[in-house]
Amino acid sequence: MAKEVKFSLVFRDMWQSAGKYQPRVDQLVKVAPSIIKMGCFDRVETNGGGFEQVNLLYGENPNKAVREWTKPFHEAGIQTHMLDRALNGLRMSPCPKDVRKLFYKVKKAQGTDITRIFCGLNDPRNVIPSIQYAKEAGMIAQASLCITYSPIHTVEYYVNLAKTFIEAGADEICLKDMAGIGRPVSLGKIVEGIKKVKKDIVIQYHSHAGPGFNMASILEVCNAGCDYVDTGMSPLSWGTGHADIIAVQEMLKDAGFKVKDINMAAYMEVRTQIQEMCDDFLGYYIPELNHINNSLLVKPGLPGGMMGSLMTDLEDNLKSLNKWKVKNNQPELTTDDLLIKLFDEVAYVWPKVGYPCLVTPFSQYVKNLALMNVIQMEKGKARWSMIADTIWDMILGKAGQLPGPVDPELIAMAKEQGREFETEDPQSYFPDKLDEFRKEMQDNGWELGKDDEELFELAMHPEQYRAYKSGKAKADFEEDLAKRKAAKNAPAAGAEGPKSVTVQVNGVNYKVEIAYGDAAPATPAAGAAPAPAGEGEDILAPLEGKFYLVKDNSETPKKVGDAVQAGEILGYIEAMKTFNAIRTEKAGTITAILANSGDSVEEDDPIMKLA
Repeated sequence: MAKEVKFSLVFRDMWQSAGKYQPRVDQLVKVAPSIIKMGCFDRVETNGGGFEQVNLLYGENPNKAVREWTKPFHEAGIQTHMLDRALNGLRMSPCPKDVRKLFYKVKKAQGTDITRIFCGLNDPRNVIPSIQYAKEAGMIAQASLCITYSPIHTVEYYVNLAKTFIEAGADEICLKDMAGIGRPVSLGKIVEGIKKVKKDIVIQYHSHAGPGFNMASILEVCNAGCDYVDTGMSPLSWGTGHADIIAVQEMLKDAGFKVKDINMAAYMEVRTQIQEMCDDFLGYYIPELNHINNSLLVKPGLPGGMMGSLMTDLEDNLKSLNKWKVKNNQPELTTDDLLIKLFDEVAYVWPKVGYPCLVTPFSQYVKNLALMNVIQMEKGKARWSMIADTIWDMILGKAGQLPGPVDPELIAMAKEQGREFETEDPQSYFPDKLDEFRKEMQDNGWELGKDDEELFELAMHPEQYRAYKSGKAKADFEEDLAKRKAAKNAPAAGAEGPKSVTVQVNGVNYKVEIAYGDAAPATPAAGAAPAPAGEGEDILAPLEGKFYLVKDNSETPKKVGDAVQAGEILGYIEAMKTFNAIRTEKAGTITAILANSGDSVEEDDPIMKLA
């Protein structure tokens, strides 16, 4: 009898791999019946890492989205699964233990069946507790092997890792080939080796299409005994996304596997609805390059799920860098110039920081470190001159054990800065905090929510949740979307264009001032109401991003009149999902704070004054 291979539609990851945002709950509920009608999916990835955070960023309650989105699949007998970052839960940074435990109870209650647990370091100390917490909550615990290609990450390495997870109680194993750079034959050998450890263990293969290996890899893993394959569909397939269900189904059917048929009328319905979502607002955050397969990705090994936001981030960084170059009479860079420099620097940096698998958050850390190096070196500064604290945490072992050794140059830098390498269980550095968040909700008069789901959101995404509750997140998003829509109406080069346009977003009209070339807008950006300037020198933003006085509620924000010492942290710029510390180069007194927490700033914008 032919072996059956089942399919999962990774609807969450399709969007994350394409751009910055996920669909609204009304759009999700509308498309669900058509996905079910396609008839070929036994599983759908509905939520997880990134999904709930971006809900908050555009002002929508993620708990409502998850409950309503998973419901129709349950009723149809289709399993739902989510992406889970182990020690980090659903975010970029580590979570307290009590927040991690609550996480699985909430997601199970909301309708998520399977949690795909992964750690970018493949550190069992981070994954095994999540296996236990998920099973205690009644979820299916799928432990991931984060696939990459290096001298350390061998077939034997992965088979032994899977054995460790199976012995710890994992119900299933996922080969998470997040960059699509797993070599097909080696992946087949890994699946074969895992099936020898436990013949009936369920194995699911997840891969991205970008570098070009992925169709061959799917065939190899299925020949070796893989049970489920993750797929995407048009218009979000291929490129930085996933292989399209049609191509995968036809390939496996020809190879003799038993696979479900696709209702093509329903496929076209889903395809049309996805395009409508893009036209509505999501397409304004999908860079064109993300639709294209690119074998240049083989060398840096950056994951498809990160490429969605990377190209958007790169646009902003390129503008900022070129502004500096024009000011300093240097030739500007193109997007391709910066991309190649970045890819080369990632390949240089990766082994020096110990070969972490390039998946969230470590892909962002390595990419951010590489991009900071490129930008600093383009400005004539030294490599490694800006390393965020979260990146240092990775290098020092605070997030888990790195697969390889750290470069001696970075070890020496850590010693010079008084930083120590860590060997304890990573969870020990992040004590319980639910009681603090519960008190904050009570003080604000906020409901804890059904199954404590609102408490969970605050604890998991504190800054984003507060911005959501205040209405700032929604206002900032709608203003940004209005600007992007207005930019599409910009005149051709040399033509006279309007000074302002009115754009409608979600039924609200926004008047957007337009600047052409190097001209400044007629009015300042909304929300940027700086404090009156005092005496002294300007402290400039070291890069573009959002300015914050603190990165969490354990810190006390600086205020006017505070005396500071050389090297002291004044605040942070959140850029590319990391908080970059702004340190003063000399002692002095803060005489003015020129930006509000949460304001968007450009590189070299004055943010404080120091006398």
